Amino acid sequence: MSTLTRARCRLQAHPFAADAALAAAVLACMVAGSFVDPHGPDGVDWGLRSPDPLSLVLMTLGALALVFRRRAPRTVLALAGGVSVAESVTGDPRAPVAMCAVVALYTVASTTDRPTTWRIGLLTTTVLTGTAMAAGPLPWYAQENLAIFAWTGIGATAGDAVRSRRAFVQAIRERAERAERTREEEARRRVAEERLRIARDLHDVVAHHIALVNVQAGVAAHVMDKRPDQAKEALAHVREASRSALGELRATVGLLRQSGEPEAPTEPAPGLDRLDELAGTFRSAGLRVEVARADQGTDLPAAVDLAAYRVIQEALTNVQKHAGTDARAEVSVVRVGPHIEVTVLDDGSGENPQDDPDDPDAPEDAPGGGHGLLGMRERVTALRGTLTTGPRYGGGFRVHAILPVEPRTSAARDSGR
Repeated sequence: MSTLTRARCRLQAHPFAADAALAAAVLACMVAGSFVDPHGPDGVDWGLRSPDPLSLVLMTLGALALVFRRRAPRTVLALAGGVSVAESVTGDPRAPVAMCAVVALYTVASTTDRPTTWRIGLLTTTVLTGTAMAAGPLPWYAQENLAIFAWTGIGATAGDAVRSRRAFVQAIRERAERAERTREEEARRRVAEERLRIARDLHDVVAHHIALVNVQAGVAAHVMDKRPDQAKEALAHVREASRSALGELRATVGLLRQSGEPEAPTEPAPGLDRLDELAGTFRSAGLRVEVARADQGTDLPAAVDLAAYRVIQEALTNVQKHAGTDARAEVSVVRVGPHIEVTVLDDGSGENPQDDPDDPDAPEDAPGGGHGLLGMRERVTALRGTLTTGPRYGGGFRVHAILPVEPRTSAARDSGR
């Protein structure tokens, strides 16, 4: 830290002492100037003179007032202006008492707004200059009178410039702080969204595969003694489902790895191209699933493709858990204009409760009282789509999702054209 910076910090820490030092310096300048005669004898431009005792008293009073310039700037300006007016009327020869009024005017201009600076500056300049020209012992055109006009204008202008710079620096600082707060809030929001997305993925993976494992394990336990071949087949399905669950969990949890750790798996996220494989896993668990597609090979955005896959996966998982052993599920994927519609129907005779915890009609002790439908709704809503779920007339349950095929920005651009 330089010497100038340290001195500035000390002065800012002790403002009263700084003002006292400034007042002493102004007093010294005024006293020294009072010994100089700009109109020397015998035509000499400069000379020496003896200051008037009243002028010394007025200079001392004006300097003392400057000690309190930060606490009451307008009052100090009024006192310094009054002292300057008195010296202009009585001083002969003239002493530079107006210097204290210039410093006080600078203080007022640096601590108030520009319109107030204009009003007070014009008033001070007019009063001091007009009094010196009209009532002073010197001619009105004397250079001392013109100097009062110039110095008061300089004081007001300098104070306004300092105030403007302070306001500019403060605005930059506030803008930087606001940008920092906004950046932190945006980071927290993105972390929360990513955490919610990972939670949805984990729920979808675990709910689907664990449901299959549960069904196949029950089948294996039921036929272990009488039909060991069928039990082995069921256990093979359990092994396959658990392997798939571990693979998807590894891919999802890999997103949480820190820098420097082993690279996360790079397997692409599942989509509708794996719909037949998904239906096959449920068929192997004993659920009759029919798939109908009329999307004409639509190339979906990655987010929409994943959301459609997860909606079908969660809906079939709910059918597997709640619709009964004789249930039959129908899955349809249809392209309708700029949207793709995904529908999952079942005709199960068992209960298929909506496992949305926000639904007041959902039973509290329902075995599916989780976050499946809530996760589906969040996925679809995040993509500007719509999701409707509910019981079917005559029995069963219906899940219907409408997802946009094109990104929102592209659709808005096309509509604008």
